[in-house]
Amino acid sequence: MPAEAVQAGHEARPDRESVDLSGYPDLVVVYLGFRVGTWRGLLALVGIGRGIAGIQREMPEGLLVHEHLVFGLNHIGMRQYWRDFESLEAFTRSEPHRTWWRDFGRDRSGTAFWHEAYRLSGGMEAIYVGLPNPIGLARFAGARKPVGPFMSSRQRLAG
Repeated sequence: MPAEAVQAGHEARPDRESVDLSGYPDLVVVYLGFRVGTWRGLLALVGIGRGIAGIQREMPEGLLVHEHLVFGLNHIGMRQYWRDFESLEAFTRSEPHRTWWRDFGRDRSGTAFWHEAYRLSGGMEAIYVGLPNPIGLARFAGARKPVGPFMSSRQRLAG
């Protein structure tokens, strides 16, 4: 665009870009949320924050990107891009994630948690624990208890 047009108040069109995901055929995107409902939950969030900082410092095998998100004053989250589901699953079964999830199941400390996972190769799944209102996929899709063959993320992705 000519300089005169920019000076006259017309901005140049922004560059448009997309991404080439051909090098990541097994990519998995995970959104995670943590909602604080009590003062005790705020303390739990501080503890989890330390663990998340460690994940960012040490970047587990297969984690490509970790980004923080804010959904509201008492609702934070993150988005993670994983090379493949196997890497994500290996992380969730290792420390510190395994201990955190076990402890959370025993005592939520006034918090709620959710995640949604999307595979480039197909499939989506979600889990919601202790939320006062449906969010994400749960706002339009019917509820289903995560029991039996529907207990793990891998099994939910399979359908």
